[in-house]
Amino acid sequence: MQSHAAPATTASRLFPPLALSTFVTALIAGVLADGTWEFWARVITPLWVGGPLQPAALVQSVFGFSNFALAEAIHLVVGVVFYPLGYLFIAKPIADRFLPFLPWPVVALGYGVGLWVFALYIMAHLFAGLPPFLNFIALTWASLIGHLLFGLVVGIVVRWRMGA
Repeated sequence: MQSHAAPATTASRLFPPLALSTFVTALIAGVLADGTWEFWARVITPLWVGGPLQPAALVQSVFGFSNFALAEAIHLVVGVVFYPLGYLFIAKPIADRFLPFLPWPVVALGYGVGLWVFALYIMAHLFAGLPPFLNFIALTWASLIGHLLFGLVVGIVVRWRMGA
């Protein structure tokens, strides 16, 4: 009688392995995506709207403290560590399971849109009490482009490192 290996479970196909290489991929993605975001926010955006994107100011508003350096550090850790992990363990598995026909750039850009909605509706509006999407001023659209770039860079790194 021939023995067959057990088929891969749905979870093992949907989620990346809990391995050092996965977390290294997330860290590389986070550093490169956050670097891209910061360049967009602090170099390109001021040329367009007259001032930089200031996510630390939003962090300060949400958490109610005045320490700008701490707010910058919180935003940096979230961008470098947690958002890439969110792509790997939440956004990509959901897309792979329910929308497997979507090409990876669409999934990555969709993740960027999700991050933008999270930042400017959930955090800025619901938590900090600012107008939804800051009333769609020019800074809102600059933020959208920054989040799209962030998502795309994360997707590129995941594709490069994991082939998925």
